[in-house]
Amino acid sequence: MITPSPELAAITARWVKSMVSQEGATLSNMLSTSDPVLFCGTAEKEVYRNDFFRANYARHIEEIPIGQLSNVEIEAYENGQMGWAFWHGHIQFPNSNSGGMARITLIFQLDQGLWKIQHIHNSFPVANVEAWGYEHNALDELLDAAAAIEPNVGKTGIAAVMFTDIADSSELAAIVGDTAWTKRVSRHMGVLRSQIEEAEGNLVKTLGDGTMSIFPSARAAMTAAQCIQRRMADDTTEPRLSLRIGIHTGDVVQAGDDFFGTVVNKAARVAAVAKQNEIRVSDATRIMVGATPDFVFEDTARVPLKGFEGEHVIHRLDW
Repeated sequence: MITPSPELAAITARWVKSMVSQEGATLSNMLSTSDPVLFCGTAEKEVYRNDFFRANYARHIEEIPIGQLSNVEIEAYENGQMGWAFWHGHIQFPNSNSGGMARITLIFQLDQGLWKIQHIHNSFPVANVEAWGYEHNALDELLDAAAAIEPNVGKTGIAAVMFTDIADSSELAAIVGDTAWTKRVSRHMGVLRSQIEEAEGNLVKTLGDGTMSIFPSARAAMTAAQCIQRRMADDTTEPRLSLRIGIHTGDVVQAGDDFFGTVVNKAARVAAVAKQNEIRVSDATRIMVGATPDFVFEDTARVPLKGFEGEHVIHRLDW
């Protein structure tokens, strides 16, 4: 018999409150230990399962800024050992001017007298990066290291700067160990260098598992990014790696540290708002290639970028 469940409604309220309060450990403890555990997000490829999801969700939550909830409504029901709940309300994040409505569905299983979450489906009616309004911080050290580099692209001219970063690298390194991780990253860097140079680019700087490279055109940079993501998708070597890639294009001056630094900084910030397996490009980069069928852009959003005033238009490049 299906009956309303105040208990599951309370658990659901606690789940969402923990999600916007950076309480990753609490959320991990609420997950079922039995497979399959499935998370489905708004983005096209945002689907995670089982041990990978359990191991990485806490860190993902800790990157999301603390948010405020309002206009919350919860429906929850149970039937024997199973239950489900539907949460909808408004979530406001400090870096997102508009905030937005969110819809969250949870499916529960009763495990030794405790309700555990078996399935999560998050839905936001706007682009992910617009809704959440936060940036990853993994590229900051690479950005600092790159600030002292003057890539030889000529005295003046248009160039595209690309940053890459391995998603969830800390967790993967902890799982496989330092020696195996170092070998894996070294192999990965070799693949990146090959793809970058094949597209007439130059790998300027690497730090840890991040890279900065420069290309003579936006087309070349985006072509390289697409080839890299396809190569990553086809690579079955374990542990499997997922990349975030960001590209910005601007007028670089070899001897002008300040001006070149602006182009580099924005490219890094565009990469920082990308999700795993995504390529995010600045509006300037998209404009450079015009209305060509060679590139498909989706999920356009206006977002704040760390260190820059106002909001900036970015696009997800389909690969």
